[in-house]
Amino acid sequence: MTTLFNLENIFYSVQNQTILNNINLTIEAGDFITISGPSGSGKSTLLKMLASMITPTSGCLTYKGKTLKKERITDYRKEVSYFFQQPTLFDDTVMDNLKFPFDIRQAEFDKSRVTKLLKRFKLNESYLDKKIIDLSGGEKQRIAFVRNLVFEPDVLLLDEVTSALDDENKEIIQQFITEDLKDKTIIWVTHDNGEFKLGKRQLSIVDGILEEK
Repeated sequence: MTTLFNLENIFYSVQNQTILNNINLTIEAGDFITISGPSGSGKSTLLKMLASMITPTSGCLTYKGKTLKKERITDYRKEVSYFFQQPTLFDDTVMDNLKFPFDIRQAEFDKSRVTKLLKRFKLNESYLDKKIIDLSGGEKQRIAFVRNLVFEPDVLLLDEVTSALDDENKEIIQQFITEDLKDKTIIWVTHDNGEFKLGKRQLSIVDGILEEK
């Protein structure tokens, strides 16, 4: 197995409040990890740290044996994709949103690739012309998944991605994660006990302290 992330003695504090307390964790390629814990316990903070959105107050975090440097962040985020609880989409058409990952890579828009992925999320090609403002919350989350997945990142960081969805949309996304992403590395923060039990490795964070079940 290839070690992707290694966290040693990680602390994270804000205004003298310790959010993450001496985290030690190794994540291997292909791991399917679920993380539970009370609100405010540090789950999302850990996920954002893995996404390189925040940096540890102290300790050592490496990815593929190297610390993250600013000049590597762009490449890193092509491999490691963070999925928000509330999808962050432009207030324009679905097409505009799905073109964005192609634009930042200076790549030609691949409509067939996008359409194929839309269908996996039970959305058809007609959605490309729809306005984001006209979509339901579940549809927006599925569009966000398509946008993040179109270039097939190696690592998916999922931050309570189904918590605001109805049962139908939740089932669509759960099914995609468990059936279509088996070759990916997944770290999934969730309050849903059924989702938590899907993890091959199950972790909990309480008061910033990480434990593996």
